[in-house]
Amino acid sequence: MFSFSNKNRYLCTVFYLSMMNKNILKRKYPFPENNHWLRDSVMDGVIVFLILYFLQPFGFSMYTGNKLMASLIFGLLTLVCTAVYLLTTRPLRQHVQPWRVWHQALHIIGLVLFIGICNWLVFSFIFHYQLTIELFLYFLYWTFIIGVIITVVSVGIGYNSYLRGRMETLLENSIEEQQDVVVTIHDSSVRGNDLTLPINNLLYVEAQKNNVMVYANDAEGRTTSTELHATLSSVLADLHDYANIFQCHRSFVVNLNNITSAKGNSNGYQLTLGKCPAVVPVSRTYVPKLKSFIA
Repeated sequence: MFSFSNKNRYLCTVFYLSMMNKNILKRKYPFPENNHWLRDSVMDGVIVFLILYFLQPFGFSMYTGNKLMASLIFGLLTLVCTAVYLLTTRPLRQHVQPWRVWHQALHIIGLVLFIGICNWLVFSFIFHYQLTIELFLYFLYWTFIIGVIITVVSVGIGYNSYLRGRMETLLENSIEEQQDVVVTIHDSSVRGNDLTLPINNLLYVEAQKNNVMVYANDAEGRTTSTELHATLSSVLADLHDYANIFQCHRSFVVNLNNITSAKGNSNGYQLTLGKCPAVVPVSRTYVPKLKSFIA
């Protein structure tokens, strides 16, 4: 009976999905070292207390003693175990550089085992169960189940928050630098008109047969579209001086500075740009380049 701190939860899901993509374990862990050990320990203890006292899982509702006191004991035990573990393993995190995904996975497994063993001993004392291997394995099994559920729910929130925060930082830096930059995308047809617009207004370009559709924000922030007789290659040639113009798919070129959220995994992402209702795909081939931009 335990919970994970926000930044530790990222790796649990990665660990269980590693058989699908073993290279994930070799990647650098994306979050910096967590120095808020006391805050995270208290949070974990409070979560365990609330789960036990209000939900009363795993037969806890059948306990005839003081449920409030028992819940407090388990919550306090989780707090102490988390704090002791985080403090004693901190030198290891500082010594091993770079700290990779598989390092963090083993770190989480160690925390699970430590809390599980301590909870098992207290659980046996409170409920007067004989200390047996079978009881220990049963308790440890449910400890892992709870951890996986919490991790799966929190991974998307934590990682997307990290990704969104990183992109917002890049957005602030790049938009100010390109405030007065105006670009032109050429139309190759005889009677076509070139499209000139501020680069900060450009959202993305989509290839459609022999033409491209350029999506951008107007002066009032509304999304507009303009069709030009051109190819993605010619668009990239027109905008080759700007590193934030990125081909994310064989049919899409996107202005990375206008990304407000990204959802997905190593097989591909879905990008949201400003208030534009459409979603821009990032195919698997271009995922490494996108990650190198936001890393």
